[in-house]
Amino acid sequence: MEVRDTDLTGVKLVIPRVFDDPRGFFLESYNQRAFADAGLPDTFVQDNHSFSTKGVLRGLHYQYPTWQGKLVRAVTGRIFDVAVDIRADSPEFGRWFATELSSENKHQLWVPPGYAHGFCVLSDYADVTYKVTTLYEPSEDRCIRWDDPDIGVQWPIAEPIVSDKDAKGELLKDLQLD
Repeated sequence: MEVRDTDLTGVKLVIPRVFDDPRGFFLESYNQRAFADAGLPDTFVQDNHSFSTKGVLRGLHYQYPTWQGKLVRAVTGRIFDVAVDIRADSPEFGRWFATELSSENKHQLWVPPGYAHGFCVLSDYADVTYKVTTLYEPSEDRCIRWDDPDIGVQWPIAEPIVSDKDAKGELLKDLQLD
C-alpha cells in the first residue's frame, strides 16, 4: 500500500497494491497493521455503502461534535470525491481537495475528523463504500451547501441532482463549531 499526502493536512490518498492476472484482481482495501504503520486509523466501527446514478451529488456532510473520519472508495463507477477542512482553528479552514476515485484506479481517500465530505457521480452509476471511525449519530448529522461560494469547489457537473437536505445545507461562514 502507498499513502500519499495531499494539499490538505491529514487528508491522504491510499493506493493499494493490486495483483492482476487473467482471472481478475486482488487487493487489500484495509489492513490494520499497514494502516497503523502508515499513520492512518487502524480501527473502524461502521461500514457504509451508497449507490448513486450519474449526476448525483452528495454532500458536503460531516458529523459534529462527534467527528467521523472516513475511508472512501468507489467499488464500481467513477466519482469526484471532495474533502473540505472545517476545523475552526485550522489555517486551512475552508480549503478543499478533490480527486477521482474509481473502480479502475482503486484508490481510496482518507478524510480525517474535522473535514466535510462529498462526492458527485461521473459514471452512469457508482457504488461508494466508506469505513468510519465513529458510529453515525443522527442528531449530529450536519451539511454544508455543496455550492458554498466561500469554499468554491469546482464540481465537474453543471446541474447536479441533490437531496433537499443538501440543497439547504449551511454556509461555511455560519458554522457554529467550538
